[in-house]
This record gives sequence, structure tokens and C-alpha cells, in this order.
Amino acid sequence: MHRALVVFAAFALGATAVAAQNTTVIKDRKEHFKAMGKAVKPVSAMYKGEEDFDLAKVQAAIGVIKEKAPILPTLFPDDAKTGDDTEALPVIWDKKADFEARFKKLGEAALAAEAAIKDEDTFPDAWKTLMGNCSGCHKEFRKPKS
Repeated sequence: MHRALVVFAAFALGATAVAAQNTTVIKDRKEHFKAMGKAVKPVSAMYKGEEDFDLAKVQAAIGVIKEKAPILPTLFPDDAKTGDDTEALPVIWDKKADFEARFKKLGEAALAAEAAIKDEDTFPDAWKTLMGNCSGCHKEFRKPKS
């Protein structure tokens, strides 16, 4: 009987630990990523030639990236690995320093793109470089879309 109680208590504690995942921070980071995606989407359409070039929209998108890049690495604490349908892969916590460095690099790339993009001619190369930072991180640290 005592052994069964110990097993049950251990199971209950484990279940509590899983339930105690920080879903608030997961929701917060999802909102930050969603804001970046919303800002980037029309600019990516410009890059693909699906929309006319608009420097104001490009600079606004870069501004959102500059704002979010330093915030996002702080939104992956150890208690926010699972829950709330997170798309974050466990490798984030295995390679935390690399993961965080990528956000620093993204912020630096946003600053460089902001300085480089002055018109439609300077847009494609700088935008491609900036977006390369996003796709590289998605490939390694985010669950693939189904």
C-alpha cells in the first residue's frame, strides 16, 4: 500500500509539473511572432513581385523586427517548453546560446537592412539577407507546418 501511495504521489507531482508549464509566456511569444509575421507578410509579397514596392511598409516591418528581436529570446524560459500548442522544438533549450545569438543577429540584420534599403533597387538583396535570418531559425528551432 505504501509503495502504491509513493508511485501515485510521484505521478501526481509529474503531472503537476507538466501542468505548470508557463502557457502565459508561450502565448506572449506567439503574439510577438504573429506581429512580426503580420508586418513581414506584405513586404514579402513585394519581394515576390506580388505587390508594389512601398518603402514605408518595408521600414515599418523592419521596425517591428528591431523591436521584437531583443524581446523574443527572453520568452523561452525552461518552464515554457511545452503547452499551448507551441511550435518551439526542444532543441531550443539544448542549443540555448545559439538560439539567443540568432535573435541578436536578426536585430543586427534589421539595422543593416534599415540602413541599406532606400528604394526599390536596394530592397531585394537587403530583404533577402534579413529574411534569411528568419528562415534559418525556423528550420532548426520550429516545428514544420503540417
